[in-house]
Amino acid sequence: MILKNIKILSLLCAVLFFTSIPLQAQDTNETKPQVGTTQKIGDVILFALPIATVGTSFIIGDEKGAWQFTKGLMLTEAVTYGLKYSINKQRPDMSNDNAFPSGHTSTTFHSAGYIHRRYGFKYSIPAYVLAGFTAASRIDSKKHDILDVLAGAAIGLGSNLLFTTQYQQEHMELTFNSSDGDYMLGFKYKF
Repeated sequence: MILKNIKILSLLCAVLFFTSIPLQAQDTNETKPQVGTTQKIGDVILFALPIATVGTSFIIGDEKGAWQFTKGLMLTEAVTYGLKYSINKQRPDMSNDNAFPSGHTSTTFHSAGYIHRRYGFKYSIPAYVLAGFTAASRIDSKKHDILDVLAGAAIGLGSNLLFTTQYQQEHMELTFNSSDGDYMLGFKYKF
């Protein structure tokens, strides 16, 4: 029952995320900048990285992690779009006034930060490379400046501090006990 609820909430979060994309695409100006290859790749990573991240958690049976990812993504998107629509900073390409912070960057860095915090740094290296590429693609396409991208990365990484716990802590435990001059070191692993 809990797994079903987590999957439903994850699906709902994905639907809300994907339906918010047309809001980003609305231009308030007549200027239509060219979309380059770098920007297209960044757009693909925006969708692929979060889907791969939560999908991997489900594949390995980490429902608790998938729920933590979903809560963090919902917070990331709420903070990002709350700031976008309240600050109204003009984009460098003058297409609209939703530049601050970068939504692409906050979403991809949330995914990379989740992998880092939940499963360890070595597993997150490819995700950080993809998130960094996405951030660079937003600057290259003149949708954001460095401040927008840094704020997006901070929001994405920060949401993991609130919701994500280490996966290994649930399965491994290292103990130490000393009494009457005797010392005992223990290691326990739950399958």
